[in-house]
Amino acid sequence: MRIQKLDTLEILDRITDCFYMLDLNWNFSYVNINAANLFHRSKEELLGKCLWEMFPEVVHLPIYHDFHFAMVKQKPIHIDFYYPPEKLWFDVRAYPSDEGLSVYFLDITACRRSSIQTSQYYESLFINNPEAVCCFNLEGRFVDVNKGLEELTGYTEQELFNLDFQSLVVDEDLERTNMMFKRAIKGEAQNYEIRIRRKSGRIIHIKATDIPITLDDEVVGVFGIAKDITLQKLAEENIENSEKLSLVGQLSASIAHEIRNPLTTLKGFLQLIQENNEIAPNYISIMLSEMDRIELITSELLLLAKPQAAEFQEESIGDIIHNIVTLLQSQALMKNIEITFSFEEVGKIYCVSNQIKQVFINILKNAVEAMDQGGIIHVKLSNIDKYTILIEVIDQGCGIPDDVAPYIGLPFYSTKEKGTGLGMLTTYKLVNDHGGKISFVSKEGEGTTFKIQLPRKTIKVDEKFMRDNA
Repeated sequence: MRIQKLDTLEILDRITDCFYMLDLNWNFSYVNINAANLFHRSKEELLGKCLWEMFPEVVHLPIYHDFHFAMVKQKPIHIDFYYPPEKLWFDVRAYPSDEGLSVYFLDITACRRSSIQTSQYYESLFINNPEAVCCFNLEGRFVDVNKGLEELTGYTEQELFNLDFQSLVVDEDLERTNMMFKRAIKGEAQNYEIRIRRKSGRIIHIKATDIPITLDDEVVGVFGIAKDITLQKLAEENIENSEKLSLVGQLSASIAHEIRNPLTTLKGFLQLIQENNEIAPNYISIMLSEMDRIELITSELLLLAKPQAAEFQEESIGDIIHNIVTLLQSQALMKNIEITFSFEEVGKIYCVSNQIKQVFINILKNAVEAMDQGGIIHVKLSNIDKYTILIEVIDQGCGIPDDVAPYIGLPFYSTKEKGTGLGMLTTYKLVNDHGGKISFVSKEGEGTTFKIQLPRKTIKVDEKFMRDNA
């Protein structure tokens, strides 16, 4: 038994952890070498001496109560202990028995300082961040905010602690914001733009970021960052209005030029009628033709400029294109042109049916008019990916010269003798309104291929979808 005891003590002397044992009177009954070195005392100085008398400063520290708790309750404890005289942190484990208390402790100062430093870095980043930064609990209530958020909202820290984010968001954006917050709680970071109401009542635009706070693979809150983008939004609106005004100016100049010519013709013939006191049949024919041209220009302008009721609904794009092909087939046959339609199963898309019909009527009519020698127009419908479909209109017409191609889609620019250019301008606008893209490739003398990409869901529909599923 003596040999076994010596072996055990020798093992305890060799372990890297500091270890000592206390009897029921808190006297040291064993101290290993590392513990003695850490205490800056020899084993002989410690053995048989009371812990609290050898280190009286510890009596006023939490570990005094922790050790007594372990002894009275006969329950092991595991604590982090800070020893002020040495400015050291220890990981302490104490195991009670009928004979006293066995204590293991390890110097974790370096690790603890690193953790504290990291925490201070985070705190500095949070407090001193010029952006508005906050933390929400899972119910969306503020649990921590910085000065940036106080300045952004106009509320004090204490006022914000009594609020949740829903009370700041304008009603129109609330459902979307709730949905984004729910996604963040599920572990997905979110970026989005919303409007909030400051304490003063003023509404501002913000760019918000929601980042899930995860502990042990469980989301326990949401970290929020907000940036005021009101001035940016105003600048974008000003640019958009400026572009609209520029377009109005271009249209005004073009309208004046396009309508002046037929009006000049009408005025001339009316003067002839006035002088001759008679109306020649060919005069009437010419005037009616010019009147038709003015009517065409004004009706296309109204279609382009007049706000259209845009009710996005789920529609079969295949059926829409099939109906347009059927509608124009008879007109095409008169010019010895066949229109074929091939398609993949693409399902339904969200769109404004009449607007999409107008797009393909314009493109197919142009294709028919470009094919004086007859031929085939191929219309193809296919999937690009799960988000986008593709429609191709391939003709065998005269093609578009390279020097003309950059101007297609501009107001009043047309390759046709009596064309106004407004048809393609309207086409481009409607495709853009649906969140789509339109492009073409052409070779003079061989034909033109128009490619129209359309999303299965437009931006407006996506917002409705998010509201319905919030």
